[in-house]
Amino acid sequence: MDRPSGLSRAPLSRALIVATLALCAHAALAQEAASSTSLPAAATVSMPMEATVSPPVAASVAPPVAGTVELPSNASVAAPAQGDVPTTAESDYDALYGTDATSTTDDGLPAPAAEFQAFDPWEPFNRKMHAFNNGVDRHIAKPLAKFYMAVLPRPVRLGVSNFFANLGQPLTMINALLQGKPKEAAQALGRFTVNTTLGIGGIFDPATEAKIPHNNEDFGQTLGVWGWKRSRYVELPLFGPRTVRDMFGMASDAPFGLTRQVDNDTVRWFLQGLNLVDVRTQLMSVDAMREGATDDYTLVRDAWLQRRNYQIWGDRQTEEDSSLPDYLRDDSNPDVPVDAIPITPMNGSR
Repeated sequence: MDRPSGLSRAPLSRALIVATLALCAHAALAQEAASSTSLPAAATVSMPMEATVSPPVAASVAPPVAGTVELPSNASVAAPAQGDVPTTAESDYDALYGTDATSTTDDGLPAPAAEFQAFDPWEPFNRKMHAFNNGVDRHIAKPLAKFYMAVLPRPVRLGVSNFFANLGQPLTMINALLQGKPKEAAQALGRFTVNTTLGIGGIFDPATEAKIPHNNEDFGQTLGVWGWKRSRYVELPLFGPRTVRDMFGMASDAPFGLTRQVDNDTVRWFLQGLNLVDVRTQLMSVDAMREGATDDYTLVRDAWLQRRNYQIWGDRQTEEDSSLPDYLRDDSNPDVPVDAIPITPMNGSR
């Protein structure tokens, strides 16, 4: 009876074990199902929060701030409004000088000088003649002048210059009268008389010690005073810078040159040659101005024309006029006189 009851318990215990395993399996499946349903919830909640918050803040703040710092325009900064209150410094400036401190104009400054315009339609020909004259000067005239300065002492050379300057005073007297300047004509006559007598033929210059002014007038200047104001520039062989007006003046002055009145050819040629060397010696001071010039022709032309204009109209301008520098006002730099070129005399005896 005991053995059958033991056999009946074995199937019962197996059934309990199977039921327990089934419950455990069901619980594991339920837990796995629960974990699978919670993961999507975490993904759907956290990820949208990061995407919607941080990027829009950076994009919406930075560009507007950078745009508001840049200046709108130069005009809005440089030019203040007309009704703005002046600063203390500007008010002090106005109180001292009586002008607007912010003004960019200065009425106290002089007007800019007008650029000198040379009337030179024959420039191609003049440049060729200028090169020819420079060649003659470089190889003949300047070496002779240097030799002359080396051989003769300065007092002797000064006497030679005084002698030829005195010979030009009668011509100055005539042209001063033609220009309506009797005072200058009387001064020229007085200088010629004093220097010829007391100065031993003009070698010495007592007229300057007597404070008699020295003037130079020629018929080219007379034509300018008479109304021929604008004339073409021309450079002549050996004579150098001139104008067409001065060419007519030279032709008119030539018969009155005292050197041309000498009948003896040897004496006349010697005096004319000595006059040329003396003129070139006096022009030595101009050489330093021409050294290093970019365009020597333009420098010589413009300087000569400005000086010539001053010789014609300078004494009719006010003393305060400073249109020319001092070196152009100086008459100690002569031109080649018309009677210095060794040619046939004008008195018709040859």
